[in-house]
Amino acid sequence: MEIDATLLEKVRKENQEFKKLYDEHSSLKNRVEELNRLKFLNAEQELEKKTIQKQKLKNKDRMQEILSQYQATLH
Repeated sequence: MEIDATLLEKVRKENQEFKKLYDEHSSLKNRVEELNRLKFLNAEQELEKKTIQKQKLKNKDRMQEILSQYQATLH
């Protein structure tokens, strides 16, 4: 689903839950990228990466729900 940048910015400013999820999602994405740059992941790092990826998906799903609610109020 394509999200309008204007709507995204509006929701980030107006909805604290969305802003928190968005910021956390960005931080988690950066951490996964750091782990991906390593040549070898030990078991702890592999588990961390999988846990982060699951959390990112949960955040993304919830952010999508919030955006859908905002879009519904626009129509």
